[in-house]
Amino acid sequence: MAADSSLLAPAIVAAALVIRTAVGELRHPGSAREQWAFAASRRAVAAGATTAAAVVLLGWHQAGPAAAAWALLIGALTAHLVHRDGNRP
Repeated sequence: MAADSSLLAPAIVAAALVIRTAVGELRHPGSAREQWAFAASRRAVAAGATTAAAVVLLGWHQAGPAAAAWALLIGALTAHLVHRDGNRP
């Protein structure tokens, strides 16, 4: 039962981010493409993948498969931040 409840938090956060993107797209067409542009950045994807791998390696023993869900969420957020930081002048 602990594994099931530990998957709930990253699922809720991911759903909230998807809903936020959808609402933003409805209000400002094209904003979703800007928000998810980090997926095309090699530097951002590499940073996200490295962070995700570290989370899985360090968290698997304690959280089991839930570590993979957290790793995907943390990796995506890291990639988003790295991409956003790379676009600053």
